[in-house]
Amino acid sequence: MTCAEPVGEGLATITSLSHDGRGVAHVGGKAVFVAGALPGETVRLAQRVRHRRFDEAELQAVIEPSPERVTPRCAAFGICGGCALQHLDPQAQLAAKQSHLLEELRRIGRVEPESVLAPLTAAVWGYRRRARLGAKFVAKKGRTVVGFRERLSPFVTHLQRCEILAPPLDGLIAPLSDLLTGLSVRARVPQIEVAVADNATALVLRVLAAPTAEDQTALQRFGSEHGVQIHLQPGGIETIAPLGHAAPLRYRLEEFDLELEFQPADFIQINGALNRRMVARAVELLRLERSDRVLDLFCGLGNFTLALARGAGEAVGIEGEAALVERARANARRNGIGNAQFHLANLASPDGDAAWARGRYDALLLDPPRAGAREILPIAARCEPARVVYISCHTGSLARDAGILVHEFGFKMRAAGVMDMFPHTAHVESLALFER
Repeated sequence: MTCAEPVGEGLATITSLSHDGRGVAHVGGKAVFVAGALPGETVRLAQRVRHRRFDEAELQAVIEPSPERVTPRCAAFGICGGCALQHLDPQAQLAAKQSHLLEELRRIGRVEPESVLAPLTAAVWGYRRRARLGAKFVAKKGRTVVGFRERLSPFVTHLQRCEILAPPLDGLIAPLSDLLTGLSVRARVPQIEVAVADNATALVLRVLAAPTAEDQTALQRFGSEHGVQIHLQPGGIETIAPLGHAAPLRYRLEEFDLELEFQPADFIQINGALNRRMVARAVELLRLERSDRVLDLFCGLGNFTLALARGAGEAVGIEGEAALVERARANARRNGIGNAQFHLANLASPDGDAAWARGRYDALLLDPPRAGAREILPIAARCEPARVVYISCHTGSLARDAGILVHEFGFKMRAAGVMDMFPHTAHVESLALFER
């Protein structure tokens, strides 16, 4: 049962942060979630929404602020749903995420790492190289609004710029709004996929109606003026096509002398600088020898596999999306790597009789989606790796899978820690090391 019910004002002390970055207080023995409030603060609450097990409240005033409170850089903070923690010092954000990870490991997995890894960090502003922006022509405003969805509604936030998007995207929000407003199909462009590579920047416009010749001229002019590629997507992902010539997108992993190509809508790690450090740490933790065979599950376009192949005898990557498997193979050829092979497999419903699944491996890397890797763990354990590195974008699924590896398959959890892949958001990226 849920009811929206004003209950007046009240003071409360915030004791912790929730998984989505809201402050948590306890009033009358019931948890109350307060967006914008920080642990240790005394705040005034108003307009509570009542649920059976918890309540929600609006922050009316901070009476005693936390010493870790900072001024948000973005003018739309609190409205835009892209960030939840700009008001919290970045080091305190990391500490909160580390605490959340360890608590989830204990509560869900009943495991605790023997050591806690120092957080991996990079720049906290201008880091996001992949994003999906909403676009909406608002007749009352006479223009198209471009930005992330609002925090508490399906509306698109009216942004002028975005502080977490990587250059040049951070400064292109307002120019994109002007561009789309001038198109004949302005009411039929609901989203823009953006991707910043080391060599180029791509914008993919989802178009629900065919742009006119004049529209296409305006789009190409915008691309030329701002140095970005323009792609159109009239249907599914397979319909994405550039307007004019578009160079392949590439990013480098300098430490491993690798250059990987990808398409504008491909999955790549959001934070390029952090990705480089994450790959290096994973390779370091696996301690590969030249005679080792290493298995990379959920390998994508080879982000980890090719780096692992530089130090191993053989690297095998498994991925469930055929296009990414082909791109991984092409990236191996492009980088002159002959000891990496890639296979297509549904890892959510794996075939234990597949040739790759019957092999033995000295080391294993897991980088699953949010749902985790539960279905593949029996096969992974059967491969008898001495060391396992698990990269996770969801602490709950990592904790569950860590419990399975430890309590069912006899691994020890040697280390775990967070990585600051998504500064100023509540998303927690983490890494764990397991050994036989």
